[in-house]
Amino acid sequence: MSTTHPFVPLQYERRPEPEMMRRASEWLEESQARRSTRQFSADPVARELIEHAILTAGTAPSGAHLQPWTFVAISNPALKASIRQAAEEEERQFYERRATEEWLRDLAPLGTDQVKEHITTAPWLVVLFKHTKRPRPDGSLAPTYYASESAGIAAGFFIAAIHRMGLCTLPHTPSPMGFLRSTLGRPDYETPLLLMPVGYPAPDARVPALARKPLESISVFVED
Repeated sequence: MSTTHPFVPLQYERRPEPEMMRRASEWLEESQARRSTRQFSADPVARELIEHAILTAGTAPSGAHLQPWTFVAISNPALKASIRQAAEEEERQFYERRATEEWLRDLAPLGTDQVKEHITTAPWLVVLFKHTKRPRPDGSLAPTYYASESAGIAAGFFIAAIHRMGLCTLPHTPSPMGFLRSTLGRPDYETPLLLMPVGYPAPDARVPALARKPLESISVFVED
């Protein structure tokens, strides 16, 4: 353990195993109800809720604790409309030219197309950027470490926080996403990773009838 940097006691409370199982079961049940939706209500959402979700995302572990991410939260209608226009153009190119037949078959059960109404309907649009570099005090750029993995974990924390507070989101990845950097004025060393509308679901929101893989399909246990 380092003796040149300060350490503080770990804030940890060991719980009885029955309580741990209860908490695990409750969180699993709540998580199983999480769904992505493309149908949002325009009802307003308090900025403080978005702030809390971003702060929760900021507790994610990261390579060398560099926290290589920026969350850009947008409620400005004109800016959301501009992003939607650019995203729909990219999506149109994707569906008409870039996507393989197999990819389109895999997407078919989701009912997606190039129309991205959720970008402008949801009261908030949150764009997650990962940092491929970081500025030094002298203006030069230093490396980051495991930026994709770190920002991906932060995205998971954000999505879980949004669900926990009673809102919905949709991890959207218009491809390519480079236009988001220029539209939002982010530096060259930031790469857009996800575009996430956030809000309440529309009263008539519907989602695909899909099943999640069972435990045996997503895990391998190696025991004595």
